[in-house]
Amino acid sequence: LGFDVELTRSVAEAVSVPVIASGGGWEPHHFVEVFVEGKADAGLAASIFHRKIWNLSELKMELARSGIHVRTAQGG
Repeated sequence: LGFDVELTRSVAEAVSVPVIASGGGWEPHHFVEVFVEGKADAGLAASIFHRKIWNLSELKMELARSGIHVRTAQGG
């Protein structure tokens, strides 16, 4: 499980447009890996919420703890 970090990094290094990682985000650490190691600008999240594994607030809190900038309801 998890995003294809190597492929995402290869694409991010080859293009000058934002890269959105898709497929594999089941746990917060998957998102941290694809942002930090994969250099993704964004990550799609669906199953992590549909299957009620994590909720949005929990995911954002885990990302923030890892130093990943997240948008907040207050606009931050």
